[in-house]
Amino acid sequence: LTSLNYLYLANNKLTLAPRFLPNALISVDFAANYLTKIYGLTFGQKPNLRSVYLHNNKLADAGLPDHMFNGSSNVEILILSSNFLRHVPKHLPPALYKLHLKNNKLEKIPPGAFSELSNLRELYLQNNYLTDEGLDNETFWKLSSLEYLDLSSNNLSRVPAGLPRSLVLLHLEKNAIQSVEADVLTPIRNLEYLLLHSNQLQAKGIHPLAFQGLKKLHTVHLYNNALERVPSGLPRRVRTLMILHNQITGIGREDFATTYFLEELNLSYNRITSPQMHRDAFRKLRLLRSLDLSGNRLQTLPPGLPKNVHVLKVKRNELAALARGALAGMAQLRELYLTGTFREQPQEGLEEKEAAVRGGGGVGWWQLRWSSVLQGSSGYLWFCLRRKKNIYEDKNLKADFFPVTEKLI
Repeated sequence: LTSLNYLYLANNKLTLAPRFLPNALISVDFAANYLTKIYGLTFGQKPNLRSVYLHNNKLADAGLPDHMFNGSSNVEILILSSNFLRHVPKHLPPALYKLHLKNNKLEKIPPGAFSELSNLRELYLQNNYLTDEGLDNETFWKLSSLEYLDLSSNNLSRVPAGLPRSLVLLHLEKNAIQSVEADVLTPIRNLEYLLLHSNQLQAKGIHPLAFQGLKKLHTVHLYNNALERVPSGLPRRVRTLMILHNQITGIGREDFATTYFLEELNLSYNRITSPQMHRDAFRKLRLLRSLDLSGNRLQTLPPGLPKNVHVLKVKRNELAALARGALAGMAQLRELYLTGTFREQPQEGLEEKEAAVRGGGGVGWWQLRWSSVLQGSSGYLWFCLRRKKNIYEDKNLKADFFPVTEKLI
């Protein structure tokens, strides 16, 4: 088998790796076995070796030799996820561009662990036990090509310092992060995606200058935190901003005053009330296409909604009515969701209201319980009406939908 290039032994019951493998190997797959031991020449002395798959085994630190890839410096892909490693393996191949270490038991990364990996582009460290003390300012210092870093589902309480300036996508969700300091992200000028959801962030924990100068940062996830207000100093070029499932009670006039490029804004499932939403809060959002205010405590549809929005969601609020002209000027609106947003109306007289609509009696549409607007057409909005459990059906209509008799936009 001296000419063997590809060896696939995944999904077997191997407990020990072979002591010797052919030197001509290019790719080896031992995933999903019961391996506890790798030998020096299992992967060593193989100059053509490019990829090694060892995920879903039972490998601990003692089962890996110190020079596991001695003479195999061209390995580019190493997958060691879902094992029992407490330390990053030593003497990793310098040609690596993808390294998976997720779902292990890493608590810290010693100095120099990644110092020879200047070609590494993707590093997966999620679902470990990494702490602030387990990372220092030089942990990622030499990773000058790194674009993708996943540190989610660890035990971090702050955004690590010394992150590579080359990063494009940074996963920090599902930690215990309480602060984003002024200078930890600002050097990462190529950053485009920042995922900080499911942490313990309050607005005061995010420094006003935390995002300064990040001109490429277009997607920010801050949902499922403890934000009591919209953080100040949001990235100026952010296009997608997710702040749902927080504790925000109001929107101030200047909260979005500098986010001119915002296209998608999700503020759903906060505690926002109508009196605490400034009528000029969205005045600068001329590019906004999707706005979600569902699951708040709105009693009226907020004034000053962006005129160019295509999708508006106000589901599950506390609206008593929608006044005439509430959607005036929103000629671009294509989807409006109002499911479960109106307070319960008395059952008495509901049939008469439905009859009036059926007969074109001119009863105001805001008096009815609507579920969702499906599409805008010729300046009119089409609605689906729910009466308790059943969708209203008119035998004279070909579908379960009917046009409102009043022009709304």
